[in-house]
Amino acid sequence: MTFIAGAAIGYVLGTKAGQERYEQLKRFTRQLQENPNVQEATGMLRAKGEEFAGAAKSKAGNMRGAKGQVPEQAEHQERPTVHPG
Repeated sequence: MTFIAGAAIGYVLGTKAGQERYEQLKRFTRQLQENPNVQEATGMLRAKGEEFAGAAKSKAGNMRGAKGQVPEQAEHQERPTVHPG
């Protein structure tokens, strides 16, 4: 929704459409915000975003807790040889 509002503001400021075009965009934006389908989609996206953020935070916490620990698979892998250049 922020993108749409930003695009509308940019359009109005970047053109000489005038007050009538501004009012038309304002009405369109209001109708869009009040549309039940848009509200539902916005709610679903917000919930998914919060879910994703929570999972990322949890994963970051798990990684921080394992700092310094080498996973079992990594212990048995051959390390690359580095030659001074």
